[in-house]
Amino acid sequence: MLTNTRDTNSPMSPDRIRTLIVDDEPLARSLLAKFLASDPEIEIIGECGDGCTAVERIESSTPDLVFLDVQMPELDGFGVLQAIEPVKLPNIVFVTAHDQFALKAFEVHAIDYLLKPFDRERFQHALARAKRQIALQKRALVNEELVRLLAERSERMCHPTRLLVKTDGRVFFVQTAEVLWIEAQGNYAALHVAERSYLMRQTMTSFEKQLDPEKFQRIQRSAIVNLDTIRELQPLTRGEYHVLLKNGTKLKLNRRYRKSFSRFAAGTL
Repeated sequence: MLTNTRDTNSPMSPDRIRTLIVDDEPLARSLLAKFLASDPEIEIIGECGDGCTAVERIESSTPDLVFLDVQMPELDGFGVLQAIEPVKLPNIVFVTAHDQFALKAFEVHAIDYLLKPFDRERFQHALARAKRQIALQKRALVNEELVRLLAERSERMCHPTRLLVKTDGRVFFVQTAEVLWIEAQGNYAALHVAERSYLMRQTMTSFEKQLDPEKFQRIQRSAIVNLDTIRELQPLTRGEYHVLLKNGTKLKLNRRYRKSFSRFAAGTL
């Protein structure tokens, strides 16, 4: 899938509302950018064409406001919010082509929603609401409720027992129990399964949130392991360990992940 992300080169102003556009449709991004560009109170800090890139950009740039498409392949708008650190959640105006998603948007207390196709008048109405919300400094209260609702949604979610993989023109399922470990590779993550590896356009944070922590644990910034595939732990210095998998793969358990790792095993490291 092609990823579209664009940064603006204009200098940042602390008095302007730093705004990010997230939509997998170029025409929709273009229309939003056109409407926003005419407002002197808005500073467009970039555009993203997929959910994974949006997560990375929101966490690194902390925009004040995000126009967020609900329906995107691989990671939708609600999945984007689920993957973001709670302290970095921005104000949200959802963009959707379906009424049912518009209703769901208010379940997570979005400021407003835009139902495609929308005109400038409807857009201005949503933007005005966003401006009022930010001006009245209600962001902290909105985000607190958003975090609570997302946490409840997360608790209701079942951990997946299979992952959908797209590669070489094929689409198929991989059982999570067959995954030995997951490795970060730039903007992708590699699923290591027996003698094969599959690249997925998904962040490590997203995998960490989706997978059952009783089965999968992060042992370093770029590695998540299936606990059932571990053969032994070999002590190193400074509280770190080598994690030796049953297939012979050797990975490092960094000290910062040791406590959460040992929480799901009998005994302590």
